[in-house]
Amino acid sequence: MEKLDLEPYDAQAARWPAAGRHILAQFDEETLVVYQAYRPSIARHAALHGRLGGPEFSFGRMSWIKPNFLWMMYRSGWGTKPDQEAVLAIRIQRAGFDAILSAAVPSGFVPELYPSPEAWRRDLQRSDVRLQWDPDHHPSGAPVARRAIQLGLRGAMLRRFAEEWTVGVEDISELVAEQREALRGRGAGGLVIPREEVYWPAEAEGARQAGIER
Repeated sequence: MEKLDLEPYDAQAARWPAAGRHILAQFDEETLVVYQAYRPSIARHAALHGRLGGPEFSFGRMSWIKPNFLWMMYRSGWGTKPDQEAVLAIRIQRAGFDAILSAAVPSGFVPELYPSPEAWRRDLQRSDVRLQWDPDHHPSGAPVARRAIQLGLRGAMLRRFAEEWTVGVEDISELVAEQREALRGRGAGGLVIPREEVYWPAEAEGARQAGIER
């Protein structure tokens, strides 16, 4: 897999939106990086085979992906929470990520998207993609006004993510450990993390369905 581009946190934070619902991600013309954290045995299999799978990975459960590195760090405790010690950078096709966004159903009722709570619940039961916007966080763990996206995949969509759209998997646990120590020793100003920009999907419907703000 192509190695991640890294950049000091301070340089990135200066250009990121301070508030609103925005997808921060590392991407190029064809691919986009998402993050997941697992126990080391699942991560080793994924890195070795270039895709999720193996005897310990379950396609019968919902699996959450996060395009924002710091959001993954907050959720995994910088790779210290049980069964989240190994962090994977998974590079997928942008077309696949956009398809996921277009199929996403919010985890809560959104009147702008659904005529009634009943209509939303019907879509939620049928959909293989669940979407959540949560407060993004400073590297210290403090919440910020900006919102971060995470997407829960199950069923056919999870299969397509793992078997059709994934183009590479990198175990970045060593990078996470190095930056965890940098944060402890020098604070956020010492961090060098994956470079991320605001991502906008190719199709307007995906942006509308996801609730992304310009």
